[in-house]
This record gives sequence, C-alpha cells and structure tokens, in this order.
Amino acid sequence: MLCLDILTLALLAPAVVSSALHPSRRQSGLSGFIQSESTASLQGVLNNIGANGTGATGASAGIVVASPSKSNPDYFYTWTRDAALTVTMLVDRFIAGDSSLESVIQQYITAQAKLQTVSNPSGSLSDGSGLAEPKFNVDETAFTGAWGRPQRDGPALRATALIAYGNQLLSKGKESVVKSNIWPIVSNDLNYVAQYWNQTGFDLWEEVQGSSFFTVAAQHRALVEGSTFAKALGETCDGCDSQAPQILCFLQDFWNGMAVISNLANNGRSGLDANSLISSIHTFDPSAACDDTTFQPCSARALSNHKLVVDSFRSIYTINSDKKAGTAAAVGRYPEDTYQGGNPWYLATLAAAEQLYNALYQWKTQGSLSITQTSLPFFQDLVSSAATGNYSSSSSTYTSVTSAVKEYADGFVSIVQQYTPSNGSLAEQFTRDNGTPTSARDLTWSYAAFLTAASRRDGTVPASWGASTANEVPTQCQGGSATGSYATPSVGSW
Repeated sequence: MLCLDILTLALLAPAVVSSALHPSRRQSGLSGFIQSESTASLQGVLNNIGANGTGATGASAGIVVASPSKSNPDYFYTWTRDAALTVTMLVDRFIAGDSSLESVIQQYITAQAKLQTVSNPSGSLSDGSGLAEPKFNVDETAFTGAWGRPQRDGPALRATALIAYGNQLLSKGKESVVKSNIWPIVSNDLNYVAQYWNQTGFDLWEEVQGSSFFTVAAQHRALVEGSTFAKALGETCDGCDSQAPQILCFLQDFWNGMAVISNLANNGRSGLDANSLISSIHTFDPSAACDDTTFQPCSARALSNHKLVVDSFRSIYTINSDKKAGTAAAVGRYPEDTYQGGNPWYLATLAAAEQLYNALYQWKTQGSLSITQTSLPFFQDLVSSAATGNYSSSSSTYTSVTSAVKEYADGFVSIVQQYTPSNGSLAEQFTRDNGTPTSARDLTWSYAAFLTAASRRDGTVPASWGASTANEVPTQCQGGSATGSYATPSVGSW
C-alpha cells in the first residue's frame, strides 16, 4: 500500500493549461441558461462514456471517463467515485422518464463486474481490498502508477448507484435480473464497506490520508439502503445491520459545534471543505426531516456548515471581492488549496446551490422550518430579522426566509453561468482571479453536478434511502468490523 503526502501528490499532478474564456450566456437569463446547459451537460456526460462517447475513444463499453484530457492534466482514466456519482445521476434521470439512458446504465454495470475482479495495487477481490482502488485505465486494466490509495468511498458510492437501478427493476417485477446481474456486485461492495469502514484511507480529493466525512457518510448510506435492498431480494447483509449504526456514531465526531471538520487527519487545515457540502447532497433523503445526525441539507448543522464553508472563500478569490455574506460566491475545495492554483470548482459551487434546493424541498414537504441557535447565523445573513423559532408554511417568516434561500441558491448557479463558455463546456475549475475555465476540460463530474442541481431546483428528487429509520446514534461508539465474503460477479442478459 502506497501512502503519498500532499506535496508528493502535487508533484504528480500535471501542470495547468487554461482554456480561453468564451463570452458567458448571462444575457439569456438564469432559466434559459439552466435549460440550455442541462442539454449540454447531459451530452457532455454521454460523450465521456465508452465505447461510443466522442470524448472516450478507446474506452471499454460502460466505462465513465473523468475527462477527455490526456495531458496537462491527464484525467483519461475511470475513477470509481466519479463514475458512481455520475451513474447515480443517470439512474435518477432514467427513473424520471428518460428511457434512452438504460443501455448506458446496463453497460456501466457490466463494466463494474469486470473491474471488481481486476487485481491492482490496492489488492484483489479475494479479501475485498482491491475494491478500494480509486482509478483504472479506460480499457479496464489496473493503473499501477503511484497514487493516493486506498480510497474507501468508491464501493459505497457504486453500491448506491446500482441499488437505485436495482430498485427500479424490482418495481417492474424483474427480480431475477436483479439477483443475477446486480446483487453480486452490490454484495461485494457492501461487504467491503462493513469490513473496512473504520480503516483510514484517502479523501475524495485524493490528498489527505485519514478519516473523511464524505467517505463515512457515503458508507453509512450504502449500508442502510443495502440492508433494505438485500431483504427485498431475500438475501442477507448482516454487516449492513451491525455496522451502519456504528458508522453513524463515528460520523458525529466530525462535528465541532459550528461546522464539519471534513478530514480527521493532522493536515494543518481549518477543516472547512466542500467535501461536507457534497456529503450533504449525496445523503439527502427527500423523506427525511431536518435531521442533524445524518446532516440532512435542511438541518441546523448542515446550514451552519454551509455558511462557514462558503464564507471561507469570500476573501481569498479575486472574483469574490464584492460577495458579502449572504450573497452567493464562487466555491472551491477548501481555502488552503493550491492544486492547479487553488481555484473555484464548478462542482463545488453547484453543491452549495444544490444543498439549498434540497433544504427548500424538505421545508416544503414538512410544511415548516425551524431556526435554532446553531442555524441562526446562516438565516440572519439572508434575512436580518430572522430569529429562533418554528415557522409554519403559512407564516410570513417562512415565506420571506424561503424566498431568500431560493434567491441565494440561484446565485450560485448564476456564478456558474457567468463563467461558463458559450458552448456550455464545463472544465474542472475556473480561475480565482478572472474566472477563466482551467484544469481538465469537459469534466464529467462537473456536468453531473450541474444536472443534479438543476433537477433539485425544479423539485425532481431521488427515492428515499431510509435516513429517517436509521438516524438513531448508539449511546457508545464501537470500532470493529464485519467479516466480508467476496465472489466473482458476472452479468448475463438484461
């Protein structure tokens, strides 16, 4: 196992190549931009999936390529994390009615069955260790170069993507297909999570070795929905039931009373990180209340954290120089970031918007919102007269607050609009000084992030994963793990 420090990884990262900034499409208005950019983003995602994507030439069928960029920087690989988050978005769109996406989803699943068997520097399938390998070559062979490994979020995120599709097939009476083609892959991933969740690894930015809030939150969700999925198939996931409560217990350790400390590691950072915003939107459950223990988007914890994370970027980016508290700002990974110059990221800025759209959905569903001492600073930035209390949807306070939150959320999308080229292409980053797109071009995750934010804005949400029945924290946290068993998966006819 190779553990690389931040400096080493920075040296491994290729140099920056900035693309020319095209005129923005601000003149089209936000709604028009969202409509056109949604079309461009979906095509951008499909372009980066093999074997037929124009940006994925040479990739095997169903392989999600991070970016077509092969140099400065070279992102022409498939990351388990990026691919799973992207396909989760595609599954949600398929469930919402886009039947054209099903073949791509099925090809992805077939490819994952193959990748689970590929021995790699993290290990092999025999003991599950190889499931935490972060990235592979696009021809489904192992990447053997130096990297930050293992990354333990991948198996959990892949399980979530496959369970979402599997549940849809179950609703159509296709249990046999799910048991033969999906469950063996999901079972391996769930067993991995239950066995290895309390071991350290690298975070989603591939820089810090320790315990990552994003990873732990994704692991908790996967085991909760994995248990339900197993029962629906007449299967068992003993590790899901025994370990999920302990993972939730550990998740509470990342909360410092005001914000999420995104990485429990000695890394010299403040801990404020878009990792936590992305965690909140990934573990969003449309059926959940504003629950602090699972950090639901509308929870006091998630809103307090949102304010502090966004505020941490206001004074360090030139393009945020006029962005006072309570107005949207460009968001990067974390304020101490130096990778590729330490710039705002499209997906991080969109995550800030998406969390608020999710919160608005949750408040509307429950017909009220609460302001606590913890969340009060967030609300007072938007409505200066905000005060602690419970407000029903019929109250003037509810109306004024939700209107302000909607405007705030839209502001983050407007920033993305301002720095998006006229052809709709989304790179990984845009520069902190003038907003020029930079780093990897046509980043698949950027496109997926736009599509999920747009969907939440219009009220289209994913299915519940069971947060409301899995939010009780044990009185005492325990380590330990479950013994995992692993088998070679195969995918037959769909």
